[in-house]
Amino acid sequence: MSDFDAIDSLLASLTPQSALPEARVRRGLRERAGLSKAQLARTLGVSPSTVTGWETGRDPSGELRTKYAYLLDGLAAKLAPPAPQPADEAPAPPPALDENTTSPAPGPAADDDMDDVEALAAPEPCVLCGQPARHQVAGFPQHLDPAQCASTAPVPDTPAKRSEGRTAKPVKAVPAGRRAPTASDADPSGPTAAAVAEALEAHEGDVEAATAALVKRAIPDAMALLDETRRGGRYAVVAHPWIPDILRKQSARGADQIWEARPKWSRPELPAGRHEVTALDINGAYLSALKTHLPLGQLEHTTGNMHDRRRAGVHLINPPAWEHGAYLPNPIGNRDEPGPLWVTEPTLRLLLRLSGPKYGLCEPPEIHESFTSGATESLLEKFRITLKDARDTAIAADDEVTLEYVKAMYSKFVSTMGESNYNRELYRPDWMHLIRSQAFANLWAKALKAHDAGLTVVRVMGTDELHVVGDWRRVFPEGRGVSEVKVKDVYAVGAEPADPAAAGQTDEN
Repeated sequence: MSDFDAIDSLLASLTPQSALPEARVRRGLRERAGLSKAQLARTLGVSPSTVTGWETGRDPSGELRTKYAYLLDGLAAKLAPPAPQPADEAPAPPPALDENTTSPAPGPAADDDMDDVEALAAPEPCVLCGQPARHQVAGFPQHLDPAQCASTAPVPDTPAKRSEGRTAKPVKAVPAGRRAPTASDADPSGPTAAAVAEALEAHEGDVEAATAALVKRAIPDAMALLDETRRGGRYAVVAHPWIPDILRKQSARGADQIWEARPKWSRPELPAGRHEVTALDINGAYLSALKTHLPLGQLEHTTGNMHDRRRAGVHLINPPAWEHGAYLPNPIGNRDEPGPLWVTEPTLRLLLRLSGPKYGLCEPPEIHESFTSGATESLLEKFRITLKDARDTAIAADDEVTLEYVKAMYSKFVSTMGESNYNRELYRPDWMHLIRSQAFANLWAKALKAHDAGLTVVRVMGTDELHVVGDWRRVFPEGRGVSEVKVKDVYAVGAEPADPAAAGQTDEN
């Protein structure tokens, strides 16, 4: 075979990629057909978030691309206008709608939760795109018409919006419509139970093998559960917004500039004598931390020493001096170098609370600049409650398979929403930092509660480790629930007091 024959053979073996229309056309075809993302996702064997990605600029590959292109071609053919009729022929009347006929997809105004919509006396910045909006939804200024919202437009591909090969994606972020309750609403944890049963059956009851398989699929399953629990929510999840450089890794193996305030503290000195220390384990720390103020849209830059509690994000601050390290850890964690640092919303709110009249433990932090967006504390609440209920049910049934599966879902969900190759459906490093630092703030609050109740706080570590001396059961309920604690270890520290009688004896010889 000649060199040219080999080249021809190679070229003949290549299968050209199926052509795909632009992202906005893909979404338009689906909506004009009255199909939901979930319907397409089930048909193609992917999650609804994957369909969202395809409709906001990402392209599938391989067999999925071929299937998706085939589906879109079919929709385009079915939705094509009819051929023109001769002038002397009257058009046929439209078919009457019955209970088996799908009505056209409603427009934005029909989908919106109009009970929560109010007109604004003067335009205010939209929480999703920052442009002037004349209405507010559930208290948040927002465009009602997606066509008016700048967050639906593609983000320009500029060097400032590109980091290590990742380009900002066009996003869709508008109020989600309400819909009638479905069977999944009554039991949103159903998919979790079904996945566990399927894994156990596939591995013939082998608990270890089934658990390993479930943990391996925890990320896509968590994303599918997020989609399910967000159905009917007021706001769509903005999965790929523009992110400022401070939230991007400084190198391939480095970190970004955000300080999460992870505690790593040991009491420098204990009272004299022997003490029994109990190491308490805080259950479901990251699961509880999903309830935190998360920015809804693209982060906007502001300067000045001001904090708006209706917004959330990251802030460059001068942290206040901390003079209570002898018995409580510093709320910003262990930091060696002085000067300003970027902290998250939970850390800033904790410092502001501790500097207020109720506690008066420090001076208020000085804020230099911020990247924030309109925020809500309930964005992931249904997702959190669904996982919490599944966890509680598993504990009651002594079901370790489900317990490990649920733990993997929420822990991996948090750890992979940043710059991760394991979860390309959600790119929110700001959320990752906020959720982690909320877990640290929650642990710090438990240390303060223990101290205020008269316990001696000995150590505070990570997200879930609190060591105390004293009757901790009168302060914290014991158990495996997320509002309870369990004993991790019990150990003794300090020297036994000397025997006074023996100490007073002298050697008469």
